[in-house]
Amino acid sequence: MTELSKKPVPDRAEYNAFFPSEFSLNAYVAPKTDFNGVQFSQAYTGGKYKVFMIAADERYLPMQNGTRFSTGNHPVETLLPMLHLHEAGFEIDVATLSGNPAKFEMWAMPKDDEAVAAIFQTYLPKLQQPLKLADVLAQVLAPDSPYIGVFIPGGHGAFNALPHSAEVKRVLEWALQNNRHIITLCHGPAALVALAEAGKDFALAGYQVCVFPDALDEGANIEIGYMPGRLRWLVAQKLKELGMEVVNEGMSGQVCQDRQLLTGDSPLAANALGILAADVLLARAAELG
Repeated sequence: MTELSKKPVPDRAEYNAFFPSEFSLNAYVAPKTDFNGVQFSQAYTGGKYKVFMIAADERYLPMQNGTRFSTGNHPVETLLPMLHLHEAGFEIDVATLSGNPAKFEMWAMPKDDEAVAAIFQTYLPKLQQPLKLADVLAQVLAPDSPYIGVFIPGGHGAFNALPHSAEVKRVLEWALQNNRHIITLCHGPAALVALAEAGKDFALAGYQVCVFPDALDEGANIEIGYMPGRLRWLVAQKLKELGMEVVNEGMSGQVCQDRQLLTGDSPLAANALGILAADVLLARAAELG
C-alpha cells in the first residue's frame, strides 16, 4: 500500500499557495458526517425571524513563512449548522464583506453525505451571490431587524478580514445589545476579535468559548501537512488575551453556550452545535412572539 504524502499540495491557481496534504485529508475528512436527523419537536412557522450569516470571501491565508494556505469556509462547519437552522424554520441570509461569493474548502466536503449535499444545493444561489455586508448593515441593525441570530462559519478563512472588519464589529455589538444569539465554531471565533477596541473592555470578556485548539495549529496541522506553515496568530490565545475563557483543550466535538454565545470546537462539533442553535433560536422566537 502506497503511503500518503504529508507534503502540502500546490494550488495551481496561485503562486506559493497550498492545499492540505493527502495524508491530512485522509485523517481529517470523513465521507459522511454524524448528522442523524433534526432533534427539535416543532419547527418555527412564524416567518418573521431569520438568521444572518457572515461568510469568508477570501481564499488565501498568508502564513508566517510567506506561503499561502488555500482555505475558506469549512463545508461541514458551515452546512451542518445551516441544515439544522433551515429545518427549524429559519431562513438564512448570506453576506460577505465584499459581496463576492463565499469561498469553500471543497476538499473537506463529505462526498457521501446526502443531507449536506442537499443543503449546499439549496443555498448555493445565496452562497454564490451573497449580500454585501455594508449594503445591508442598516437593515441588520434596524429596530425592526428580522434577524434572530448571527452565524459565522468555521474554516481558516475566518482569519483573513473578519477580525478586522468594522461592519462585523457593529453586527456583533448589535447582537449582544439586542439579545440576539451569535453562533460560531472551530476557527470562526476569530471573527469575535473584531469586537476588540483599544482602551475599552472587550465585550465578551468573561464569556466561555469553544474554539479549535492552538496546539493542533502549532503542531499536528503543520507536521502532517494540513497547513503549509505557521499561522500569523492563534485564535484561542488571542481570545484568552482579550479575557475569554476557552473551555476545551482538545478536539472532541464539544459545544458551549454562554449567554448569547454558542460555540463548538471543530468540525466534530458542527452537528451538535446545529442542534443546540436550533433549540435556542426556537425558544427565543417563542419569547419574542
